[in-house]
Amino acid sequence: MIVAHKIALDPNNVQASYFAKAAGTARFAYNWALAEWQRQYEAWKQDNSLPKPSEAALRRQLNAIKREQFPWMLEVTKNAPQMAIIQLGEAFKNFFAGRAKYPKFRKKGVHDRFTLSNDQFSIDGCRIRIPKLGWVRMRESLRFNGKIMSATISRVADRWFASITVDVPDQSHLPKAENQGVVGVDLGVSALATLSTGETITGPKPHKALLTRLQRLSRSLSRKQKGSANRKKAKAKLARLHARIANIRQDALHKLTTDLTRRFHTIGIEDLNVRGMVRNRHLARSIADMGFFEFRRQLEYKAAMRGGQVVIADRWFPSSKICSCCGHKQEELPLSVRRWSCSICGVEHDRDLNAAINLKNYAASSTVSACGGEGAGLGGDAKAKPAPMKQEVSFVPV
Repeated sequence: MIVAHKIALDPNNVQASYFAKAAGTARFAYNWALAEWQRQYEAWKQDNSLPKPSEAALRRQLNAIKREQFPWMLEVTKNAPQMAIIQLGEAFKNFFAGRAKYPKFRKKGVHDRFTLSNDQFSIDGCRIRIPKLGWVRMRESLRFNGKIMSATISRVADRWFASITVDVPDQSHLPKAENQGVVGVDLGVSALATLSTGETITGPKPHKALLTRLQRLSRSLSRKQKGSANRKKAKAKLARLHARIANIRQDALHKLTTDLTRRFHTIGIEDLNVRGMVRNRHLARSIADMGFFEFRRQLEYKAAMRGGQVVIADRWFPSSKICSCCGHKQEELPLSVRRWSCSICGVEHDRDLNAAINLKNYAASSTVSACGGEGAGLGGDAKAKPAPMKQEVSFVPV
């Protein structure tokens, strides 16, 4: 299993300047290769006798001309341009496989990063050795033991980070889940998560909390003259605030997902259509502020590390409309209705808690599948999976 450890770096001014130069070189090589790819592909369509563009051919082409046309590339590690073109090749593979959109040109200040292969750097405790630069201090040592695959040096606001990928032999390096039973998690806007146990996690809502400051800094930036030193300072200040908002959100999600995967072996969640949800202009900002996709991503890999599983209910599963006591389904339940009473059994439900309980029952029923689906049961594969298709969902009163 390949895992990554993102570590903050502590470079001096000379080292930070080198990082910026290497990131710029990688960005230039990526954009050059993308433009060449498009030009050569159009030429191939006109004349099929010409070769199709490829990542390996573009790397050879750049190596042949960079000493004459781009001599400044020699000031940084050779990995910066070469790995950028390799990444472009991977981007085109994902595009042709239907996994991603067509590659776009990288922008300065947005995609400031460069990658090193494992033979071009070394790690010694709390420092990393960069080619043509030397040792750079890291804020902490590498946590994982295994074969080091690569390192990506990236900038977020005015801070530099090293994301080191390691191929660990045993993915279950964390303690097993305590197995406090099955839990259902309903994600929402007013509260980040409602658990079937009755717990409610409000969430920090960092964008909403810092929106006034964000607007003020944005207005301040727009008033500055382009190319001026004051505009550069205002841009850096705004970038630091955006980074702070992202860090607050990430911290809350990490704490929540770690707590869930530590306590519960089986976790039931919904397959949310986040792209469709953010089209609602009244809720788009609040939905984006919660980070639903990041929550699911963290939950899946942490559950796998602890030997648990995440059961994902179908996108059209009516978790809010079904009575968790008798199983009756309400025909209509507007989003504004937060509490409702079942017309059959008369039990009054909190909308979010009822949905969480239904997700818990859904996850519990999938572990003992009526059709014997692969991975069912506590001894199955530790991975995120939907419930088997031929599923007899039983709703047990809680």
